[in-house]
Amino acid sequence: MDSAVLLDLLGNENRRRILRLLSHKPCYVTEISEYLGVSPKAVIDHLRKLEEAGLIESHTDDQRRKYFHISRSLRLEVNVSPYGFGAKSAYPASSSLDMSGRCPHLSIDTTPNGNSDSLSELANEFSELQSLENELSLAQRWVHGRITDLLDRLNDQLGTNSDSRFYAEVLAAIDGTDGRTDAITQQVNAPAHVVEGALTRLKELGVITDRANRWEIR
Repeated sequence: MDSAVLLDLLGNENRRRILRLLSHKPCYVTEISEYLGVSPKAVIDHLRKLEEAGLIESHTDDQRRKYFHISRSLRLEVNVSPYGFGAKSAYPASSSLDMSGRCPHLSIDTTPNGNSDSLSELANEFSELQSLENELSLAQRWVHGRITDLLDRLNDQLGTNSDSRFYAEVLAAIDGTDGRTDAITQQVNAPAHVVEGALTRLKELGVITDRANRWEIR
């Protein structure tokens, strides 16, 4: 799902409260209405929007009462800093991803414990996954803080009016490519004239040098 669509949906407090309620159990309209303290008509309108977005779905019980429940697991990441704003597209949860070798910085074992239905083993795995979730959350906060600190320092060197995040991306591209301007442009995915302007600025500052049509960090 597009992150902008999800952000718009979650911008309404009552829709967030509906999702919070449905994360605990399926509910019918009257039940949701009483929980929110709003009219059934307003609840139906919120449910329609959530259902159209694919966040919830409904089923009817033997008494023909319509219950709503969350249809799938999604994750949305929002990043706000002095150097940028971004929302990563929501993506579904998946237990089939191969994590072996993909997260070398994690200190916890990411190998599934098998398909055992033993309550003891399930409880143990749940506890380990909760620890992993907490560890990842702390790691994200730490990385975000380090990036902000790095960009602050880079900004001090380049001037307060400089786009330090973009310059950081250009410098990283110089370090990660053969140093040709077209390779750097492709790496940062920006218009050629913008990249060329950044390279000229960095050269004027004495940060990089041009050797045989290849840029190098001094």
